[in-house]
Amino acid sequence: MLRPVSAATPGRLTDRPVDAEVQVSVFDGAAAGGSDEGANSVSSTVQPDRARDTEVRFTYSARFPQVLADAGCSLLVSTYQAGQLVAVGTADGEVVFSFRGFDRAMGVAVGTDSIAVASKGQIWSLPDHSELAAAITPAGRYDKCWLPSSSTFTGETQCHEIAWGTAPSGEPDLWMVNTLFSCLAGLDPRYSFVPRWRPPFISRLAAEDRCHLNGLAMRDGSPAFVSVMAPTDEPGGWRKARNDSGAVLDVASGEAVTRGLAMPHSPRWHDGELFVLNSGMGRLEQVDLSTGRREAVAAVPGYARGLAFHQDLAFVGLSKIRETAIFGGAPIAAYHDQLKCGIGVVQLSTGNTVATLQFANGVEEIFDVQAVTGARCPTLGGSPGDPDQIWLLPSQYGTASAQQ
Repeated sequence: MLRPVSAATPGRLTDRPVDAEVQVSVFDGAAAGGSDEGANSVSSTVQPDRARDTEVRFTYSARFPQVLADAGCSLLVSTYQAGQLVAVGTADGEVVFSFRGFDRAMGVAVGTDSIAVASKGQIWSLPDHSELAAAITPAGRYDKCWLPSSSTFTGETQCHEIAWGTAPSGEPDLWMVNTLFSCLAGLDPRYSFVPRWRPPFISRLAAEDRCHLNGLAMRDGSPAFVSVMAPTDEPGGWRKARNDSGAVLDVASGEAVTRGLAMPHSPRWHDGELFVLNSGMGRLEQVDLSTGRREAVAAVPGYARGLAFHQDLAFVGLSKIRETAIFGGAPIAAYHDQLKCGIGVVQLSTGNTVATLQFANGVEEIFDVQAVTGARCPTLGGSPGDPDQIWLLPSQYGTASAQQ
């Protein structure tokens, strides 16, 4: 059931009771699975790619693994604060996590035969090596595997979201949201980036983060909509008024299709409709393109950022917020002690939250969420220094792992 948006008050920040919770404890940098005797918990100890172990605790509703299994998908979640890309899947009725460290991991793009990850100063390419998945320890658990192979250095462009499109030749074409230069851009090995589009109110390319362009919705293989914190042409001008100045722009015309958002993120085109996260209000909203009005699909207990769809489900990233000049004035900041970090699974047809995954410690901010259709339990191959790290070798040598 969709509900009209009120510009005056944020979404209701109460965790709707979903079902019993399962406690999970892993160490930053590894996959976890298996259960203790008679206990609803899983744990694993690994060596992460940092000087000391960082324990990360998870809480997920008992229905969460079944929801993923029934949907036939898994998730990729980025957290720039903790510098990790996390693959979330299921095996034997339990949630399984695989971590890979990327400095300030942000946007994630899922392609047919690879994924791309935007991180500090570069965009990583991780080709699909699913032919190796079943052999990775423990044998038979994983059905998808991505391993880093290369990166493109872009410099500090504050790249937020990235998305695969289709070039005129029919080849995959990666688009990046270049926040620092207030533009959409492409990649070329000869250059840091190739500017392709900017809002009509941005008078020139400059490394000044004028409007905080941060989100991109693709439609039919091309950029269709973007989100901005404020339509300003001043250096850092979006910081002056951001709690009701946000907008979603139509890329083709450059015009705003909806205004008055509080720090919007993650516009998405799904099933013929435009959705956006009104982050500062803690809401998932649907946009009426004919009127510009928005309808609330669901209120969530966190700063909403990162959005993926699969069938009738929306996977919404939830973040706690820091008491800084950026977040301190957001409407949702009044509830900062109640905010969660994790994933809320919303059923679009009802607006109900049907399952949750919560980071209890170690991770406080989510940036991107992507659904991987047809993958039950993916792995990222471990981070450098992990005991389960994998090296890819020519076929005559097979693969190598740190455990061999």
